[in-house]
Amino acid sequence: MRARLTLWYSLFLGIPLVTFAFASYYIFARAVEQRSDRFIGDALVAFSNEVVAERRATSSYEDAIRHTVREVRFRDLYIVVADTAGRPIAATTAPSGETPGHNWPSADAQARAGEEIVRQDRTMPWSVTFSDAGRNYRLIWRRLEVQDQPLGVAGMYSQAAEDEMLARIRKLFFVAIPLLVLAAASGGYQLAKRSLSPVAAMAARAAEISETNLQARLPIGGGAELVGLGRVFNDLLGRLERSFEQQRRFMADASHELRTPVTIVRTESDVTLSREHRDESEYRASTVIIQDASRRLTRIVDDLFLLARADSGHLVPKVHDVYLEEVVYDAAQAVRPVAEQRSVRVEVSNVVEAPFRGDADLLGRVLLNLLDNAIKHSPPGGVVEIGMASRNRHYQISVIDAGEGIPADIRERIFERFFRADVARAAVENTTASGAGLGLAIARKIAELHDGRLEVAESRPGRTELRLTLTRPAS
Repeated sequence: MRARLTLWYSLFLGIPLVTFAFASYYIFARAVEQRSDRFIGDALVAFSNEVVAERRATSSYEDAIRHTVREVRFRDLYIVVADTAGRPIAATTAPSGETPGHNWPSADAQARAGEEIVRQDRTMPWSVTFSDAGRNYRLIWRRLEVQDQPLGVAGMYSQAAEDEMLARIRKLFFVAIPLLVLAAASGGYQLAKRSLSPVAAMAARAAEISETNLQARLPIGGGAELVGLGRVFNDLLGRLERSFEQQRRFMADASHELRTPVTIVRTESDVTLSREHRDESEYRASTVIIQDASRRLTRIVDDLFLLARADSGHLVPKVHDVYLEEVVYDAAQAVRPVAEQRSVRVEVSNVVEAPFRGDADLLGRVLLNLLDNAIKHSPPGGVVEIGMASRNRHYQISVIDAGEGIPADIRERIFERFFRADVARAAVENTTASGAGLGLAIARKIAELHDGRLEVAESRPGRTELRLTLTRPAS
């Protein structure tokens, strides 16, 4: 990653630098060329004015041109006057002491200029750049009229100095840009290494974390983004730790709950078989104890299996049209035998017509668990009431008992798995639930599968209301 970041950083810096260098060089070269054109153009204008002025003092325009060529000179500028056919009339000569071919055009360059004058259109101004013997020359042609005599004047200027300056600029770019990119790459690599060092530390710590040390956390450092990333991963580790701890507690509680009926079955079997001869009543009593323990064991296993399917997402409700009032009546009818054994009455009141889309069996399981819980916590002679209501596009089913109430600090915990507020009532006989503290946890899970909620609506001594709320389907 450090190498890729360095590469991208170098590209993002190098491409703009190269683009800037090309643009700067082009603009500077154009500026140099325009400066040369202005110099040649101004010189030709001055030369033309001098020819016109000299014509007034001479007998012919040829004499005026030759005299002006001898008298008017511009440094490093070769001027030639030609007729309309391109034949030269007069041309400046190299200044004394100036070596032809240095800054002054050589004979070959002057001949090449004559060829360009003949080849180009001489009726309008033009300019051209050509090379001779490795040197660049700028040639500009202008019209010249002397007493209605159509002529032309051309100026040729050597660009050796400009080319040398541009060559130095190119060399500077060729050296400076790679050095700048190399320096940027080196700095970028160090910056990436420093910036990613917290990531490397997080990765090293993450590799050390397993199920045995989930309490460990990643080191947090670096910029705001890395700090945020570290906190997210630490929050994830916290959730995993809580999940693993919940699973461990679940396994421990499940093992504890399963141990009791298994121990009863094994102990009762050992006691029964310890004597060779027993009468029928003793065998029957022992068999009843084993049967009750087996039933409780079966209910616990069924509850655990249902919760496991719900946690894995495999508990899918079989949705079809149901009427919740029928589910309420069926559940009340199913628990009445258990309620009568405890001298508790089950009453259904305020029933409303409630068409719904859901799983009737799972919804019945919710009500059975709620009613079983209410019956267990109702005093003898008490009443368990089931009520229904339809409010604000929701159905509400309430199960109310006259028990001792639920303390405020455990009202949410009663929906946790294996949680029992009163351990002494955990093994109540003739109950529809397992008695292992799973009933309310299962009920809430089923309510959530139906996009509903299960909560403690009210709890005080003499009245506890658990309420199931389901969304009424759109008509």
